[in-house]
Amino acid sequence: MKICLFNNHRLGVVEGNEVLDVSSVLPLIGTAEYPYPHGDQLIACLPELMPAIADALQFARRYPLSKVTLRPPVANPGKVIAAPVNYQAHLDEAIKDTATFSRAHVRKIQETGLFLKATSSVVGSDDPVCIGLPDRRTDHEIELVAIIGKRAKNVLAKDALSYVAGYSIGLDITIRGPEERSLRKSLDSYTVLGPWLVTADEIENPHALAMTLDVNGEVRQSANTKDLIMDVAELIEFASKFYTLEPGDLLYTGTPEGVGPIRPGDTINCEIERIGNISVNVEAS
Repeated sequence: MKICLFNNHRLGVVEGNEVLDVSSVLPLIGTAEYPYPHGDQLIACLPELMPAIADALQFARRYPLSKVTLRPPVANPGKVIAAPVNYQAHLDEAIKDTATFSRAHVRKIQETGLFLKATSSVVGSDDPVCIGLPDRRTDHEIELVAIIGKRAKNVLAKDALSYVAGYSIGLDITIRGPEERSLRKSLDSYTVLGPWLVTADEIENPHALAMTLDVNGEVRQSANTKDLIMDVAELIEFASKFYTLEPGDLLYTGTPEGVGPIRPGDTINCEIERIGNISVNVEAS
């Protein structure tokens, strides 16, 4: 099932070229009291909501997909966890391009570890990317995103995919330079998530998904998740050794080779097999 948030955070299910409004199930989540629980409560309750969502589809109001505004499919992620240089070909291109990639950041992921991005940087696929520091080179990075569905700590890779609620397309927008990754990648609008969440039961193997990215029609990145250095399950095992993962946490799994600069006026088009596609405009702040 393709689950989205649209317009004024209505809950929808995408079928073909339509969005079916199933917001009637949202009261079933309940109202939490302060101090509020960790994680995104829609994602936490999603398994229990699925039967109600299926029932609501029978009477749901339908909207043309082209007429709605898609929001990030996770409204309240507690953490955005990202994997650097997690494709060998991207690591190779970074090693060769000494003018663009700081030497301090060109190491294997097992040595570098993961990093966090600010949740305030998350936007939906219908929102623009706004270039925050126009005097600096700013690059696109397409990524498969795994959305954590339940609390996880010290999870083994063999069990890790059972902790995934679904998958989405991500753009990890990146300013090049010597600063720490979390700073350079956390500007407002620099974490694109969309167009929807595809539930994990629809993607049995996240490690065999083709992906492409073009800018204004020029193909820049074309790869397959089979080429991940650390796959989704291994990344969850790695991350859960350091963090307690909560429902709605976003795991950006890394970008393949072909990263390049973007500028105001550009349009970034991304597609990941079995998930869908997004088209994101780049604007000046």
